[in-house]
Amino acid sequence: MFEILEKISLNPTVTLMKIYAPRVAKKAEAGQFIILRTDEDGERIPLTVADYDRQNGTVTIIFQIVGATTEKLNHLNQGDCLHDFAGPLGRATETDGLKKVAVVGGGVGCAIAYPVAKKLSNLGVEVHSVVGFRNKDLVILEDEFRNVSSKFVLMSDDGSVGEKGLVTDALRKLIESGEKYDRVITIGPLIMMKFVCQLTKEFDVPTVASMNPIMIDGTGMCGGCRLTVGGQTKFACVDGPEFDGHLIDFDEAMARGAMYRPFERNAHDKVCNLFKKECE
Repeated sequence: MFEILEKISLNPTVTLMKIYAPRVAKKAEAGQFIILRTDEDGERIPLTVADYDRQNGTVTIIFQIVGATTEKLNHLNQGDCLHDFAGPLGRATETDGLKKVAVVGGGVGCAIAYPVAKKLSNLGVEVHSVVGFRNKDLVILEDEFRNVSSKFVLMSDDGSVGEKGLVTDALRKLIESGEKYDRVITIGPLIMMKFVCQLTKEFDVPTVASMNPIMIDGTGMCGGCRLTVGGQTKFACVDGPEFDGHLIDFDEAMARGAMYRPFERNAHDKVCNLFKKECE
């Protein structure tokens, strides 16, 4: 069993949990993920390693409440235990040879972007972080990003926090001002990553996109995270989750992801009925 040592609500739909999992913490790296089950009969879901502490044996996960399992997970509290917590899985973020990187995160994808920015900063890489949210109520990890970034830009769709606009607006401004990046790493909604990659291709800046948003089973067996990269079929969970953003067929990935939304919503509603008072 894997005990929940800490639980924090980051915003109305996003929760942070710190899990005691020393064997996972010992090997975890930025960019990797774990698979958990809330109980013996629970569904297996992949979640990115948001942080880890090897000394204390803890792994931090951050999740958005969108489906049945994340709803069940959010009803667990400090002192409760998860039935399974396996990992780390996936390929870690490649950092060799990097001196200056822009990390671009959007929404809950910032939970994936932050450990990447932290890892790069710890290696002495100059990190410029650009993060975006719909409004100020949805902002997460702002202080954490500031602490690991030599330059930090916060954007919001409505201008209620930071600068009004999209992350691509801020990134374009940085590049056009003369910033030279060895790589841009982008993590967030598929549509955001698509336009980030289109922008960086325009300026010939190497770009990596994390395809965590399309992962389902986490083992490559379900085929749900199948995508096309440079004309070849890849699986986000076993071949990635990070790929050359200029080679990803984002339109195909978005179309496949939309297929699961009705099932996800239905499963969430069924679980929510079990916790009717809390979900109302």
